[in-house]
Amino acid sequence: MEILVLVLTFVILIGIGVPIAWSIGISSILTMLVSIPVIPAFTTVAQRMATGLDSFALLAIPFFILAGQIMNRGGIARRLINFAKTLVGSLPGGLAHVNIIAAMLFGAIAGSAAAAASAIGTFMGPTMEKEGYSKEYSAAVNITSSTTGLIIPPSNILIVYSLASGGASIAALFLAGYIPGILTGLFLMVVAAIWAKRKGFPVGERNSIGDVIRTFIDALPSLLLLIVVIGGIVVGIFTATEASAVAVLYCLLLTYFYKEVRLSDMPTILLDSVGTTAIIMLLIGTSMSMSWIMAYENIPQAITDFLLSISDSKVVILIIINLILLFVGIFMDMTPAVLIFTPIFLPIVTQLGMHPVHFGIVMVLNLCIGLCTPPVGSILFVGVSVAQTTIQKVVKPLLPLFVAMLIALILVTYIPELSLWLPGVFGY
Repeated sequence: MEILVLVLTFVILIGIGVPIAWSIGISSILTMLVSIPVIPAFTTVAQRMATGLDSFALLAIPFFILAGQIMNRGGIARRLINFAKTLVGSLPGGLAHVNIIAAMLFGAIAGSAAAAASAIGTFMGPTMEKEGYSKEYSAAVNITSSTTGLIIPPSNILIVYSLASGGASIAALFLAGYIPGILTGLFLMVVAAIWAKRKGFPVGERNSIGDVIRTFIDALPSLLLLIVVIGGIVVGIFTATEASAVAVLYCLLLTYFYKEVRLSDMPTILLDSVGTTAIIMLLIGTSMSMSWIMAYENIPQAITDFLLSISDSKVVILIIINLILLFVGIFMDMTPAVLIFTPIFLPIVTQLGMHPVHFGIVMVLNLCIGLCTPPVGSILFVGVSVAQTTIQKVVKPLLPLFVAMLIALILVTYIPELSLWLPGVFGY
């Protein structure tokens, strides 16, 4: 009865357009009223939300968001695009490759897929259109490539997974994201090259070594942020939370050096950062309350027993879990999906011998695909809005790029070394 109430109320609320954070909170309260009516449901949910947010690691999220907002306005995207253009602009479908590499770099620096889709799409969309690329195709490339920044560190969603998993190392998760994120970008570039040859897209001029060096030096201060943040975490100079504060300070110094952010811009940047942080924290708080009621009802254990009763094959179970996560990603935002489904699936995969860090990368990669799909794919809406087109027109060029992401997902799922080799090198 309690499971039915939880699932039905959540699905109905989402279906009628209630914001997902409110849907999670209301369905948790209603389930609590049915399950344990002797306790005050509203008070308990409020307490669980507060307890769920009482984590030092979560302080990294608002700092990384602020760093991303500063970078989004600080001319960093343009410099990364110029550097990427000198590297791959002469390949078939060169501007699509530029978009993908620039999105990977910017997403890795900013830690935000939405920021990457907005910043890179604003620059690359008009440029690609002038060169003969369709508006819909450039939007599709921008949408899918922007999600790689959620896998390549620093990534806010990996911090959330660390919290939901009960303590998976953030440093190990950050290191584990590099190869899968780059692999996904490479598969997207393969599709872009094939599509370019079929459509006869123009090939850019080959750049000299001098041009490559010049644009690299121009982008180097931005790229150094990756070394400062990730290197500091891996070496043990500071924690992920402290690294996020260092990232904000570095970005402020960088934008002062570039002279593209004025002091008068800071109130808007801070306000946008606070708004984004508030949304994420509300999602985290309500999701933690739902996770608590699910644990109280032994729902994760019931699902574990059910899946293991279907098959004891690791291959089959991982196929089922991937399909469920792909379906969940279509209808649910990334943060609540990680917080709700990690406690459900992590015990299953660890029982099958899968490392928690490996599963974290697989889960995030699954949900990244969901960000690009209707009806609630947030990056899909950002990319379509920036390109000034419609979802219906973008779906067709998105399909082959989805296939590329799915191939990357399969490889990452069944080849653990793609995720675990780099953390192992650094002793995690």
